[in-house]
Amino acid sequence: MCRRGPARRGGSIRSVPALLELERAARSCVACPLASGRTTVVFGVGDPAADVMFVGEAPGHDEDLAGEPFVGRSGRLLDRLVAEELGLEREQCYIANVVKCRPPGNRDPLPLEVATCRHYLDDQVRLVAPAVVVTLGNFATRALLDRTEGVTALRGRTYPYGSGVLVPTFHPAYALRGGGVVTAQMRADLVRAKHALAEARASAGSSAPRDASRGRRP
Repeated sequence: MCRRGPARRGGSIRSVPALLELERAARSCVACPLASGRTTVVFGVGDPAADVMFVGEAPGHDEDLAGEPFVGRSGRLLDRLVAEELGLEREQCYIANVVKCRPPGNRDPLPLEVATCRHYLDDQVRLVAPAVVVTLGNFATRALLDRTEGVTALRGRTYPYGSGVLVPTFHPAYALRGGGVVTAQMRADLVRAKHALAEARASAGSSAPRDASRGRRP
Protein backbone atom coordinates (compact mmCIF):
# COMPACT_ATOMS: atom_id res chain seq x y z
CA MET A 1 0.00 0.00 0.00
CA CYS A 2 2.91 2.29 -0.14
CA ARG A 3 4.63 3.50 -3.26
CA ARG A 4 8.25 4.40 -2.72
CA GLY A 5 9.51 7.83 -3.65
CA PRO A 6 12.96 8.86 -4.84
CA ALA A 7 14.28 9.18 -1.30
CA ARG A 8 13.92 6.23 1.10
CA ARG A 9 14.02 6.22 4.87
CA GLY A 10 12.98 2.62 5.43
CA GLY A 11 14.65 -0.76 5.13
CA SER A 12 16.18 -2.20 2.00
CA ILE A 13 16.46 -5.38 0.01
CA ARG A 14 19.09 -6.42 2.57
CA SER A 15 16.22 -6.86 5.03
CA VAL A 16 14.81 -9.79 3.06
CA PRO A 17 17.07 -12.61 4.36
CA ALA A 18 16.61 -11.46 7.96
CA LEU A 19 12.83 -11.26 7.54
CA LEU A 20 12.74 -14.74 6.00
CA GLU A 21 14.76 -16.13 8.89
CA LEU A 22 12.47 -14.40 11.37
CA GLU A 23 9.43 -15.85 9.59
CA ARG A 24 10.92 -19.36 9.74
CA ALA A 25 11.35 -18.96 13.50
CA ALA A 26 7.78 -17.70 13.90
CA ARG A 27 6.32 -20.58 11.90
CA SER A 28 7.85 -23.12 14.27
CA CYS A 29 7.03 -21.16 17.44
CA VAL A 30 5.13 -22.98 20.21
CA ALA A 31 5.86 -20.50 22.97
CA CYS A 32 2.23 -19.81 23.88
CA PRO A 33 -1.00 -21.86 23.85
CA LEU A 34 -2.23 -20.25 20.60
CA ALA A 35 0.15 -22.53 18.66
CA SER A 36 -2.01 -25.58 19.36
CA GLY A 37 -5.11 -24.12 17.71
CA ARG A 38 -3.74 -22.38 14.66
CA THR A 39 -4.05 -23.47 11.06
CA THR A 40 -1.00 -21.43 10.11
CA VAL A 41 1.21 -18.68 11.44
CA VAL A 42 0.20 -15.33 9.93
CA PHE A 43 3.58 -13.63 9.92
CA GLY A 44 3.30 -10.63 7.62
CA VAL A 45 3.29 -9.65 3.96
CA GLY A 46 4.42 -6.85 1.71
CA ASP A 47 7.41 -4.82 0.64
CA PRO A 48 10.39 -5.41 3.00
CA ALA A 49 11.53 -1.85 2.22
CA ALA A 50 8.13 -0.21 2.62
CA ASP A 51 7.76 3.37 3.77
CA VAL A 52 4.46 2.55 5.51
CA MET A 53 3.72 -0.39 7.78
CA PHE A 54 0.23 -1.37 8.99
CA VAL A 55 -0.09 -3.24 12.29
CA GLY A 56 -3.26 -4.95 13.50
CA GLU A 57 -3.98 -7.08 16.55
CA ALA A 58 -4.28 -10.77 15.56
CA PRO A 59 -5.38 -13.02 12.71
CA GLY A 60 -9.07 -13.83 12.35
CA HIS A 61 -10.71 -16.84 10.74
CA ASP A 62 -10.00 -15.79 7.15
CA GLU A 63 -6.41 -14.82 7.93
CA ASP A 64 -5.76 -18.11 9.73
CA LEU A 65 -6.84 -20.02 6.63
CA ALA A 66 -5.05 -17.78 4.11
CA GLY A 67 -1.86 -17.23 6.11
CA GLU A 68 -2.01 -13.51 5.28
CA PRO A 69 -3.06 -10.56 7.45
CA PHE A 70 -6.14 -8.50 6.61
CA VAL A 71 -8.02 -10.57 4.08
CA GLY A 72 -11.77 -11.02 3.86
CA ARG A 73 -14.13 -8.06 4.34
CA SER A 74 -11.89 -6.09 6.69
CA GLY A 75 -8.91 -6.51 4.38
CA ARG A 76 -10.90 -5.37 1.35
CA LEU A 77 -12.06 -2.28 3.24
CA LEU A 78 -8.52 -1.47 4.30
CA ASP A 79 -7.25 -1.90 0.74
CA ARG A 80 -9.96 0.39 -0.60
CA LEU A 81 -9.43 3.15 1.96
CA VAL A 82 -5.66 3.15 1.50
CA ALA A 83 -6.03 3.22 -2.28
CA GLU A 84 -8.50 6.10 -2.13
CA GLU A 85 -6.78 8.20 0.54
CA LEU A 86 -3.12 7.39 -0.10
CA GLY A 87 -3.31 6.38 -3.75
CA LEU A 88 -1.28 3.27 -2.93
CA GLU A 89 -1.50 -0.49 -3.45
CA ARG A 90 -1.43 -3.30 -0.92
CA GLU A 91 1.73 -4.92 -2.27
CA GLN A 92 3.74 -1.76 -1.70
CA CYS A 93 3.35 -1.70 2.11
CA TYR A 94 4.25 -4.09 4.86
CA ILE A 95 1.34 -5.52 6.91
CA ALA A 96 1.59 -7.46 10.17
CA ASN A 97 -0.18 -8.17 13.45
CA VAL A 98 0.90 -7.96 17.07
CA VAL A 99 -0.02 -11.65 17.55
CA LYS A 100 0.81 -14.11 14.78
CA CYS A 101 -1.68 -16.92 15.61
CA ARG A 102 -5.46 -16.74 15.72
CA PRO A 103 -7.00 -16.58 19.20
CA PRO A 104 -9.83 -19.13 19.52
CA GLY A 105 -13.21 -17.75 18.54
CA ASN A 106 -11.54 -14.52 17.41
CA ARG A 107 -11.38 -13.37 21.03
CA ASP A 108 -9.02 -10.57 22.07
CA PRO A 109 -5.38 -11.58 22.56
CA LEU A 110 -4.43 -12.17 26.18
CA PRO A 111 -1.59 -10.14 27.77
CA LEU A 112 0.62 -13.24 27.91
CA GLU A 113 0.04 -13.90 24.21
CA VAL A 114 0.88 -10.31 23.28
CA ALA A 115 4.02 -10.33 25.43
CA THR A 116 5.19 -13.72 24.11
CA CYS A 117 4.75 -12.73 20.45
CA ARG A 118 5.87 -9.12 20.74
CA HIS A 119 9.52 -9.67 19.82
CA TYR A 120 8.54 -10.83 16.33
CA LEU A 121 6.73 -7.56 15.65
CA ASP A 122 9.57 -5.49 17.12
CA ASP A 123 12.01 -7.21 14.78
CA GLN A 124 9.69 -6.72 11.80
CA VAL A 125 9.49 -2.99 12.50
CA ARG A 126 13.26 -2.79 12.96
CA LEU A 127 14.00 -4.62 9.70
CA VAL A 128 11.43 -2.85 7.53
CA ALA A 129 12.24 0.51 9.18
CA PRO A 130 9.14 2.31 7.87
CA ALA A 131 8.85 6.08 7.98
CA VAL A 132 5.19 5.75 9.06
CA VAL A 133 3.57 3.03 11.16
CA VAL A 134 -0.24 2.94 11.12
CA THR A 135 -1.73 1.01 14.03
CA LEU A 136 -5.17 -0.50 13.48
CA GLY A 137 -7.24 -0.77 16.64
CA ASN A 138 -6.70 -0.79 20.38
CA PHE A 139 -4.24 -3.65 20.81
CA ALA A 140 -1.72 -2.51 18.23
CA THR A 141 -1.95 1.12 19.33
CA ARG A 142 -1.54 0.37 23.02
CA ALA A 143 1.27 -2.10 22.42
CA LEU A 144 3.41 0.11 20.21
CA LEU A 145 2.80 3.37 22.09
CA ASP A 146 2.96 1.68 25.51
CA ARG A 147 -0.20 3.52 26.54
CA THR A 148 -3.33 2.41 28.38
CA GLU A 149 -5.78 4.64 26.50
CA GLY A 150 -7.79 3.25 23.63
CA VAL A 151 -7.50 4.22 19.99
CA THR A 152 -10.50 6.56 20.24
CA ALA A 153 -8.55 8.75 22.65
CA LEU A 154 -5.19 8.41 20.89
CA ARG A 155 -6.17 8.87 17.24
CA GLY A 156 -6.22 12.28 15.58
CA ARG A 157 -2.48 13.00 15.91
CA THR A 158 0.92 11.55 15.11
CA TYR A 159 3.46 10.22 17.61
CA PRO A 160 7.23 9.88 17.33
CA TYR A 161 8.12 6.22 16.84
CA GLY A 162 11.59 4.89 16.11
CA SER A 163 13.08 6.96 13.32
CA GLY A 164 9.64 7.90 12.03
CA VAL A 165 6.12 8.47 13.28
CA LEU A 166 3.09 6.44 14.31
CA VAL A 167 -0.50 7.20 13.27
CA PRO A 168 -3.26 5.37 15.18
CA THR A 169 -6.60 4.57 13.61
CA PHE A 170 -9.49 2.17 14.01
CA HIS A 171 -9.41 -1.47 13.01
CA PRO A 172 -11.28 -1.94 9.71
CA ALA A 173 -13.46 -4.63 11.32
CA TYR A 174 -14.68 -1.94 13.73
CA ALA A 175 -15.36 0.39 10.81
CA LEU A 176 -17.49 -2.31 9.18
CA ARG A 177 -19.61 -2.39 12.34
CA GLY A 178 -19.52 1.34 13.04
CA GLY A 179 -20.62 2.59 9.65
CA GLY A 180 -19.97 5.90 7.95
CA VAL A 181 -18.77 7.92 10.94
CA VAL A 182 -15.99 5.49 11.84
CA THR A 183 -15.03 5.05 8.20
CA ALA A 184 -14.76 8.83 7.80
CA GLN A 185 -12.48 8.99 10.83
CA MET A 186 -10.31 6.24 9.35
CA ARG A 187 -10.08 8.23 6.14
CA ALA A 188 -8.93 11.31 8.07
CA ASP A 189 -6.26 9.26 9.85
CA LEU A 190 -4.99 7.86 6.56
CA VAL A 191 -4.75 11.37 5.15
CA ARG A 192 -2.71 12.22 8.25
CA ALA A 193 -0.44 9.27 7.45
CA LYS A 194 -0.11 10.50 3.87
CA HIS A 195 1.03 13.93 5.07
CA ALA A 196 3.50 12.33 7.49
CA LEU A 197 4.90 10.21 4.67
CA ALA A 198 5.30 13.27 2.43
CA GLU A 199 7.17 15.08 5.22
CA ALA A 200 9.44 12.07 5.78
CA ARG A 201 10.27 11.85 2.08
CA ALA A 202 10.92 15.58 1.88
CA SER A 203 13.21 15.38 4.91
CA ALA A 204 15.09 12.40 3.47
CA GLY A 205 15.44 14.19 0.13
CA SER A 206 16.76 17.38 1.71
CA SER A 207 19.40 15.42 3.63
CA ALA A 208 20.70 13.53 0.56
CA PRO A 209 24.30 14.42 -0.35
CA ARG A 210 24.72 16.81 -3.25
CA ASP A 211 26.78 16.10 -6.34
CA ALA A 212 29.37 18.87 -5.91
CA SER A 213 30.48 18.72 -9.54
CA ARG A 214 26.99 19.56 -10.81
CA GLY A 215 25.48 21.33 -7.82
CA ARG A 216 22.56 18.94 -7.49
CA ARG A 217 21.57 15.82 -5.62
CA PRO A 218 22.52 12.48 -7.14
